[in-house]
Amino acid sequence: MTVYLAWADEPFDPALDSETDGPWRELRRIDDHLLLVESSETLSRVYHHLKWTFEAAPTLLVTPVTDTPKSRGLPPGTTTWLRHHT
Repeated sequence: MTVYLAWADEPFDPALDSETDGPWRELRRIDDHLLLVESSETLSRVYHHLKWTFEAAPTLLVTPVTDTPKSRGLPPGTTTWLRHHT
C-alpha cells in the first residue's frame, strides 16, 4: 500500500471520500485542496482518477509519501494516521 499526497489549486469535490468509487482504500481530506490517499494502485492511476473528478483542468500534484513528513496545524488525527500508514 502506498500513501499519496494530492494537492490541487481548486478545491476537491466535497463528496470525494473513501466511499467514492476510486483506486484507493482510504482517502483522508486535510483541507479543501489537500488529500492523503492510501492505494495499492500506481501513481498514474491515482493521479488520473483524481484529475477526472474536476470539470476543468486545475493544477494538480500527486506524489508518494515515503516517510512520515514533519507537519504542523493538520486536522486532529492526521499525524497519527500518517505514522500508521507510512
